[in-house]
Amino acid sequence: MNTFFITTPIYYVNARPHLGHAYTTVVADAMARYHKLAGQDTLFLTGTDEHGDKIVQAAEKEGKSPKEFVDGISARFQALWPRLDVANDRFVRTTDPTHVASVQSFLQKVYDAGDIYFGEFGGHYCYGCERFYTEKELENGLCPQHLSKPEFISEKNYFFRMSKYLPWLKEHIEQNPTFIRPERYRTEVLSMLESGALEDLCISRPKSRLTWGIELPFDKDYVCYVWFDALINYISALGWPDGADFERYWPGEHLVAKDILKPHAVFWPTMLKSAGLPQYRHLNVHGYWLVRDTKMSKSLGNVVEPEEMAQRFGADAFRYFLLREMHFGSDASFSDEALVGRINADLANDLGNLFSRVLSMTAKYFGSRVPAPKQFDEADKAIEDLCATAMRNFSQLFGNVQFAQGLESLWELVRALNKYVDSQAPWALHKQGNMERLATVMYVLLAAMRKTALCLWPVMPVACGKMLEQLGQPVQETLPPVPVLEEEMGSLDGLVPGTGVAEASNLFPRIEVKKDPAVAEKAKAAKAQAKAEKNAARQQKGDGGKPVEPCASGDDAAVSGRPNIDFDHFKALDMRVGTVLVAEKHPNADRILRLEIDFGEGQPRQILSGLAEHYAPEAMVGKRVCAVLNLEPRKIRGLMSHGMVLTAGDGNSLTLLALDGNMPDGSEIA
Repeated sequence: MNTFFITTPIYYVNARPHLGHAYTTVVADAMARYHKLAGQDTLFLTGTDEHGDKIVQAAEKEGKSPKEFVDGISARFQALWPRLDVANDRFVRTTDPTHVASVQSFLQKVYDAGDIYFGEFGGHYCYGCERFYTEKELENGLCPQHLSKPEFISEKNYFFRMSKYLPWLKEHIEQNPTFIRPERYRTEVLSMLESGALEDLCISRPKSRLTWGIELPFDKDYVCYVWFDALINYISALGWPDGADFERYWPGEHLVAKDILKPHAVFWPTMLKSAGLPQYRHLNVHGYWLVRDTKMSKSLGNVVEPEEMAQRFGADAFRYFLLREMHFGSDASFSDEALVGRINADLANDLGNLFSRVLSMTAKYFGSRVPAPKQFDEADKAIEDLCATAMRNFSQLFGNVQFAQGLESLWELVRALNKYVDSQAPWALHKQGNMERLATVMYVLLAAMRKTALCLWPVMPVACGKMLEQLGQPVQETLPPVPVLEEEMGSLDGLVPGTGVAEASNLFPRIEVKKDPAVAEKAKAAKAQAKAEKNAARQQKGDGGKPVEPCASGDDAAVSGRPNIDFDHFKALDMRVGTVLVAEKHPNADRILRLEIDFGEGQPRQILSGLAEHYAPEAMVGKRVCAVLNLEPRKIRGLMSHGMVLTAGDGNSLTLLALDGNMPDGSEIA
């Protein structure tokens, strides 16, 4: 597999680009750059989706024709990507003549196969989704996406025999575990297919209702449904049916947000199957970015402008935050505080500090020249081994869309290099006159820093180029500007002794946060009040910390000394049984595990639990646990926890509550 083709969704141009668009595109760019580092012939596609009802409505609001409107919004998307250091190879628009021709060819091919038929249909039409919903798909009579009541429309249209291919699709997904990833979305699609709610797909709109679309090749009174049109961009951009690039790059893989899972996981594979074309390799599905734990909304005024973030903090730092903060597949929370925290902790304190101190010492002790190393001792070999391990882990995790975990594996090396500086104390070696040992220590540091910079090119391409230049490495103009990653693993080579390096480095200066005096004063007052209340509570207690006024007696007294609760409060607890599907260390907290647990809710629930000192992550996978689910969601070190795993402990040890019997996931604890 010497080629790699990655696509973003083509973005709907009824509004300006926001954080969600930026994240998807930055991830796709990082994936493309990573596969270039792997030595593959890579193509990266993005674009804009420009047909449908919502476009007409948005254009009318601005007093423009649909074409004028989409030209303006599409241009905004195209202008944004270079500002985020996104280097897409192609940009497709569904109004492009080549795309229109491909869509009509595809429609004709499926029609000729007997998989498109004409019929009359009455259905619940959501203008926000631009699609019909069946009764089974509605939630309490409302669109599940927009939570609004669809309009019932009865009209004659063309339909794609999607139901014909649903049994095949279910089998294909079951036989190809990574076809849809992460696992939770594969499970969700299989649930859709098993629900019986999916039927044939209406793929046309009558021109009497909508003219802004691609005309059907077999009926000029109808235009193509926007989703059927849009999905074909993934092959129209390759010149299908006759273009050489289709043979060269297809099948590729797609990157989408979870809100468009169904079209990509159900519509598109069945369309490809009907047309007799190969399936895509992977559908990679990510979660939502939340702002203050709330979904972004123009009405709430919490939409994050990606261009503003890049201008304020730098495109490299913004890209790093996006890839490091979100665990791919789960939701993540965005805030200026979290972004500044990542920049200061990871980039300024760890990586920036490493480059600054090592290059300064190289200038001071060796005239800014790479020294020649002598024999490696145990400490040097430990760094060499850790460097090889970190690079291998980074490569494996990044290649399997586990970007946050891949970066964490690389930061284990960065933190270890800073500790190596402290333990080896180059300043002391210089003072002792031990120049041979000093030369080896400085070489180990410089060589490992070079390896780190190579790995970071997909994430922070501009900063990576500067790091390599500071290490005396020429950066090529061609992509990728660095060697193939696999060739760099295994040993601390690649730096030629005598190479000139920079005298200093200040790539990631700390961001000083100015505290609001009013906020600081409020926090101080709250702290003082809490202290006063704590002191007052202590004064009311007698011997052994027990209340002077004892509880009544017998049944009314809580054994623990804590206040009793009534039965209604106890009944309000939603406690259930679940199975741990994923377990890993919290990226920012050594004592906490991040768990994904199946409680029979359709998709796993993320819960953070202080179990890391008692259970290894791999030991947690597959365990049956009991948990409280209806606690208020809580943010812990940047990740959201949606519940609490129940444990028992005596202050020294801790154990999970055990089940007597094999109850199904979601069973209620009462």
